[in-house]
Amino acid sequence: MKTIDEVLVRMDQIVAECKNDQSRIGYFAILYRQVTRRIRDGILAREFEDNPRMEKLDVLFAGRFINAYNTWKIAQAPTNSWMLAFEASKDSKHLVLQHLFLGINAHINLDLGISAADTMGSEPIAGIQNDFNKINAVLAELVDGVKSNISMVSPIFGWLIPLAKGRDEMLLNFSIQLARDGAWKYAGEYYGCEDRNASILERDRNISKLANKLINPGKFLSFMVKIVGFAEWKSVSRTMDQLDVVVKKAQKD
Repeated sequence: MKTIDEVLVRMDQIVAECKNDQSRIGYFAILYRQVTRRIRDGILAREFEDNPRMEKLDVLFAGRFINAYNTWKIAQAPTNSWMLAFEASKDSKHLVLQHLFLGINAHINLDLGISAADTMGSEPIAGIQNDFNKINAVLAELVDGVKSNISMVSPIFGWLIPLAKGRDEMLLNFSIQLARDGAWKYAGEYYGCEDRNASILERDRNISKLANKLINPGKFLSFMVKIVGFAEWKSVSRTMDQLDVVVKKAQKD
C-alpha cells in the first residue's frame, strides 16, 4: 500500500471480515478506520506540517496493524503484543474496552515509534514530532468519545470507575497521553540504535507486559469485569455497528 486511500480500502475489508467472522478484532478495526479517515481528511485540508509526509507515516503505521492481522490470519506469529490482542479476541469474557485498549497498546506503544522513525529515514527524527502528536490527538479524541458514550455498548461500565477509584489498574488508568510520550521516547531510541530488530524484540517484550495487565486485571477488577460483561451486547456484529455509531459521533462532537 502506498496511499491512505488504499489503506482505507483494506480497513473496510478487515471490518467486513471481522463482522462476518464475529471477530472481536473488529472493535479496534472500527476505531482505527475512523482514525485513518480523520487523518485523510486532515491531509486533504492541509492541517499538518508536512501533508505528504503525514500520508507516508499513516501508510507505514496502518501497515503494521494490517500486516500483523494478515500474519495472524494465516496462523503465523506477529509481534507478541499484537498476538496477545488477537488471541484475546477469541474470548468473550473481555470487555469491549479491553479489546480496544489491547489494540491501542500494540499500535501506539510499539508500532507508532517504529513508523515515525522509518518515515524520517535519515532526516532528523525531531522534525516529525508535531505531526506525530497530532495522530495521537486524533486517537485520544476518539477514545475519549468512546469512553464517554460507552454505555451504548456496555450499559453499566460506568459503575467500575467509582468502585475502583484509587486502585492501580491498567484497564482504568490507560492513558493515550502516557502511551504517546512513551512512543515518542521509543521512536528516538529506535531511530538511533544499531540493531533495530533487537530493539523491536525488547520493546515488544515490555509492551506485552502491559497487554497482560489489560487482559488480567487485579482480582477485584476481574470480578467487576465479569459483572459488567454480562450487560454488554453478545453479538459481535451488533456491537461493531454500535461502536461505529459511537466513533463517528465522537469525531463530530
